[in-house]
Amino acid sequence: MKWIPYGPGAIMLHIADRLGEKAFLISQRFIEELERHPPFGLLEIVPSFTRILLEFDERLVPNPMAIVPDLELQLKRAPKVRATRSTVKEISAVYDGPDLERVAELNRLTVAEVCRRHAAVTYRVYMLGFSPGFPYLGLLDRRLHTPRLPSPRTAIAPGSIGIGGEHTGIYTVPSPGGWNIIGHVLEPIFDPGRGSSPDGEEAMFLLKPGDRVKFVPVKEKTR
Repeated sequence: MKWIPYGPGAIMLHIADRLGEKAFLISQRFIEELERHPPFGLLEIVPSFTRILLEFDERLVPNPMAIVPDLELQLKRAPKVRATRSTVKEISAVYDGPDLERVAELNRLTVAEVCRRHAAVTYRVYMLGFSPGFPYLGLLDRRLHTPRLPSPRTAIAPGSIGIGGEHTGIYTVPSPGGWNIIGHVLEPIFDPGRGSSPDGEEAMFLLKPGDRVKFVPVKEKTR
């Protein structure tokens, strides 16, 4: 791990070179610790797959690199986060996407094999980003790693299942995007209407970092 200056008032913690369960657990451990006991002047924590960006108030912390020793001591003392065997959230999926044949051709598979391999994995939600509640799921079967589209689409329907490089995910709102669309899910992943429930804002998101997810193929086309 190493700390990297990231412009005025910010530093980035580089945890690992590749995404994986170990890097995820370390990241979760540090994020939970920093949320429980935020350092003086901390404004925002921005996690990614293998890095965490910490943004500080420049007036209070003009040189964040100077407090790295204190941060390292705090993180060293943080309780460890254990991998959970939480209940797997099953999500019904229709594999009917316009890029199924492209994914199959580029990976020298049949369309049926693409669908089978994608649904065979129990994924981990590594992070939310890009759009509200968009879950980045890993780890995707290596045989399904597929380059993004040469030209992004201007509009992708919410619920669309995409593959982009070594990642898979679910679009949550209408948006442009360059991932290969291989199908769609039947349940809203992001629903602002659920925010009025007793759970508040968190209820809007069906998935959260750390959740385990499995796609269940169905043949019924509902849209």
